[in-house]
Amino acid sequence: MLSVRAISHQILSHEGGFSDDPDDPGGPTNFGITLAALRNAGRDLDGDGDIDREDILRLTRAIAIEIFEEDYYRAPRIYLLPEALQPVVYDMQVNAGAQAIILLQRLLRDMGFDIAVDGVIGPITARAAEAASSRNERALIDAYAIARRNFYYSLGERRPSLRKFARKRDGGKGGWITRAETFLSPKYHLSAAEHHERVKSWR
Repeated sequence: MLSVRAISHQILSHEGGFSDDPDDPGGPTNFGITLAALRNAGRDLDGDGDIDREDILRLTRAIAIEIFEEDYYRAPRIYLLPEALQPVVYDMQVNAGAQAIILLQRLLRDMGFDIAVDGVIGPITARAAEAASSRNERALIDAYAIARRNFYYSLGERRPSLRKFARKRDGGKGGWITRAETFLSPKYHLSAAEHHERVKSWR
């Protein structure tokens, strides 16, 4: 099992530097940290009494990792999940917030566990995840990664402005899809043709 710090560095490798894409609902972002996340963390990096775009620009990799670990790993209690499941849920938490836990809870409910889908990891969710993992750890991780990939495709279907994050200009897999498949067994990766079939109705 990788350490939390090692996982954090892996997550950082998936995130780019500064971006202010008008189609990104997170707004100004640096190393995967949005302005809202920086404000939530109380990081006034230029010391001027407010937290704004200038603070996002001053963000360092080290501070980004501190925020990842405090706000996206410890605060949502991802440490309560089975160790093997933590990297994929932690990565999704950084990328999509509470949707990461909601996705897991829906998956566990589909597997027959009687748990609430409330976006909170408590003892009941933790026990269900442990039970599912003990049955077949690799299958649980693969199922979660597939559900995550489907989540991204569904976002593209509902919100055309977000399609560029799931499909590249040349029609290939976008960053969201390749990121989800990083955690997925190779046999479940979509081929170029299968990906094209998923997005062929997009304009």
